[in-house]
Amino acid sequence: MKLEEMTNFINNFSYNSVVIISYFMICLIVLILNTILNGKVNKFLSIRKGSLLNPMTYIRLITSGLCHSNWTHFRNNFIMILLVGPLLEEKYGSIPLLEMLLITTAISSLLHLFIYENSAIGASDNVYMLVVLCSIVNITEGKIPITLILIFLFYVADEIIKLLKNKKDNVSHDSHIIGAICGFIFGYFIF
Repeated sequence: MKLEEMTNFINNFSYNSVVIISYFMICLIVLILNTILNGKVNKFLSIRKGSLLNPMTYIRLITSGLCHSNWTHFRNNFIMILLVGPLLEEKYGSIPLLEMLLITTAISSLLHLFIYENSAIGASDNVYMLVVLCSIVNITEGKIPITLILIFLFYVADEIIKLLKNKKDNVSHDSHIIGAICGFIFGYFIF
């Protein structure tokens, strides 16, 4: 392949969703480094019980959302993030979407910090935020979108049931619910 052909080929790609693609790339790099370093990256970046005087506690409120336990965990989260994220980034803009992602991760991490003894990682709180936000993206004043009700019934209610059953499956069902609540608040009240 000639240099000109390669340049033309590369120019056919568009970095169409700066926040979502950057989020994907950062999480992929963290996953690769964590795999190479036998879990040390996740251990360092995950939110967990600790002193509120430790500055890393506040950094981990965000960095815990960059970590994933394995490829399957990463893939499952990013299939949905890559599916709905670019549409929402186009609708709301890159900076507001970044703010929504960071706020959701911080709130979910804070909840985990104060309730649980174990560490927490993952982007599934943001998956739920984005899915709920997507279900109300075309909301009209005074109307409740049927898509919001259906998403709640099929996507969020299951997480509430699992949380209430106190299911021990290493899944942070309450983070999913927090993400869904954040998505609702962002879509219905803020943005």
